[in-house]
Amino acid sequence: MDLEVVPGLTIPAAELDWRFSRSSGPGGQHVNTSDSRVQLTWNIADSTVLSESQRAQLLSRLGRRLTAGRITVTVSEQRSQLRNRETALDHLGAAVRAALAPPAPLRRATRPTRGSARRHLAGKKRRSETKQQRRRPSAE
Repeated sequence: MDLEVVPGLTIPAAELDWRFSRSSGPGGQHVNTSDSRVQLTWNIADSTVLSESQRAQLLSRLGRRLTAGRITVTVSEQRSQLRNRETALDHLGAAVRAALAPPAPLRRATRPTRGSARRHLAGKKRRSETKQQRRRPSAE
């Protein structure tokens, strides 16, 4: 089951490492026999499908999620192992897509318009008048 991250980048199934274990939580029939929790691991540092620039970008942007150059996704949302496997593939693909996406353009700071500044001050004045009406009357 290869994982197509973006057009032109497909992670081969041979590079994906699967581990299965029992999910936590309330059980029922078959609770002690079904290994529905899925751990999907991909070694970014040793991957053959990445260019050096992609590898460097993934290692820097996913740094907090990596352990020894490997990203691990754990899923136990569903009761079915097959559905958890599909979800784990989706989560891994989304994480890699987000890390490979180009950075958003920086916001260019602009001055507020004259009208928005006027409305801002008018709102502050209304709020001030409302609060002044709540005060205790003066003793004079």
